[in-house]
Amino acid sequence: MSAVSLLNVDIKNNPAAFGAKYEFEITFECLEPLQKDLEWKLTYVGSATSTEHDQVLDTLLVGPVPVGVNKFLFEADAPDLSKIPDTEIVGVTVILLSCAYDNREFVRVGYYVNNEYSDEALIADPPSKPIIEKVRRNILAEKPRVTRFAIKWDSEESAPAEYPPEQPEADVAEDDEAAYGAEELAEEEAITAEEAEPIKNEDGDADMAGVDENAEASVVKEDEKDDDEVSEVGSEDLEAESSGEEDEEELEEEEGEGEGEVEGDEMDVEKPASEAPTGPVLPAEPTPEHQQHQQQQQDVMVH
Repeated sequence: MSAVSLLNVDIKNNPAAFGAKYEFEITFECLEPLQKDLEWKLTYVGSATSTEHDQVLDTLLVGPVPVGVNKFLFEADAPDLSKIPDTEIVGVTVILLSCAYDNREFVRVGYYVNNEYSDEALIADPPSKPIIEKVRRNILAEKPRVTRFAIKWDSEESAPAEYPPEQPEADVAEDDEAAYGAEELAEEEAITAEEAEPIKNEDGDADMAGVDENAEASVVKEDEKDDDEVSEVGSEDLEAESSGEEDEEELEEEEGEGEGEVEGDEMDVEKPASEAPTGPVLPAEPTPEHQQHQQQQQDVMVH
């Protein structure tokens, strides 16, 4: 707990000329007697890119500080222009009002400061070298940034904890190194066992687990191969049937020619389509007279 609490900061001369003094009316509360003084400090940030141009405008020691609410006026001179780059004079910068106890800072208040020309012509066309007499500063007092730090005051009890508090009960506790991570290991084993257990379908058959994409691809290839074999067998059967039909047709034509050459043979009367047999057509057996006639014809043709 802080022994000093900042209550309010009132900026008296704002806005003001760039070279005018800074005036702050500061109100704070002291909660306990202090053995040393409070050191207040005002810092001007000369450049946003480097801390080399920062200037401490003034410091003030306040003490002895009585317990209760206290108020005082803090004045500081304007910054030294020789320590600020010309390009950083006009524009937005920052001032820091801070307080420390025994060289330990416990509060800091930051304000944005806008330095600009009061002449419209200079605002439209600013000169390369700033004209300080025409520059005015405006502190954005409505939006301060307050930062507090925990420090050690007069008593050791007020010092903030720099290290974790001692835990003597932790030294006498049993070493749980063997049990460390046992629950996590048991959960991992249970998850592994569930993944390895096969999943059953509705018929009670165990589905194969762990089938990879290669196995599925091989099954697809086997199915395609079987389909190709079936299509090849079917094409062979069709070719065989077509060749068989052609042989039967040629055999019938030859028999027809042979019967046409025999004189006096009776022509077979074709049966209508309704009486035709449904099975394959077979050549009719020759009659004894037909065989004798063929034998005689062969004898006559021989010289």
